Amino acid sequence: MTPTINASGPVAVLGLGTMGSGLASRLLAQGVHVRVWNRTPERAEPLARAGAVAAERPSEAVEGTSAVICTVADGDALKTVLRGPDGVLARGTYPGALICASTVAPEEVVRLAGDVPAVMDVGMLGNRDHARDGELRLFVGGEERVFTAGRPLLEMLGKEVVHLGALGSGMRMKLLLNLLMGIEVQAMAEAAELAAVCGLDKRLVLRTIAGSGFASPVMSFKSRRLATGRFDEPDFRLRLMAKDLMLATEQAAAAGLHLPLTAAAAQTHARAIEQGLGDEDCAAVTRAVTPEPGTQT
Repeated sequence: MTPTINASGPVAVLGLGTMGSGLASRLLAQGVHVRVWNRTPERAEPLARAGAVAAERPSEAVEGTSAVICTVADGDALKTVLRGPDGVLARGTYPGALICASTVAPEEVVRLAGDVPAVMDVGMLGNRDHARDGELRLFVGGEERVFTAGRPLLEMLGKEVVHLGALGSGMRMKLLLNLLMGIEVQAMAEAAELAAVCGLDKRLVLRTIAGSGFASPVMSFKSRRLATGRFDEPDFRLRLMAKDLMLATEQAAAAGLHLPLTAAAAQTHARAIEQGLGDEDCAAVTRAVTPEPGTQT
């Protein structure tokens, strides 16, 4: 059965971190009726003031909606939101479209969705500003009929909406993109730290890298954080990058593929988490390669 998705809402957004808040704000700005939930209710307050209806439980947030967008941090959180005691599926299947925009293992999307008749997984490329302004690039997995029904809603959120194929495809694309981002940012951090220990001006080196043909847009963007050493108010938390790099290595291993750069980056990010950097911006990985005091010659 093909779902009827009302692009004017109500639409539920579950998980109001950096991206979830941006998506909810975008929908409100487009005149969509929005219902929101977050594990810590304080995150919902600005959106409630802007016109969203804040619910105490995921099961309550989805009442009367034809689409729900999940943007929680990881697989455990997604499992709780969908199948926990107060979850979306706690009272039976969800009749509308379930849109998983949380970055989790592709197989986990399929498993957690179970027998929900209309499911899409969406890999989002962009940051909080892109989410708020409808400038995301969205890569979607799911049945063609579900994608077609949900496309008008997705086009409110992204400047590019691409259907990749079966459920799980969106997550696979997102893991590939985050793999590249994690390696690129770590490579630039390593170059900057090497410059510093060799006596070069770190800021000048980062400015040179950012303006060169070697830098990707994300490297140019993250070079500013590396130059200032400010990793608070993260665009993308380091612990989430660590999770995605590990998921990518697990996907590769399951296919009999060894990805040495990805595995090395995953180890460096894990070390950064051990240093207490998990909730800082992912560019804080530079601190995991900074030499210990007294070790420089």
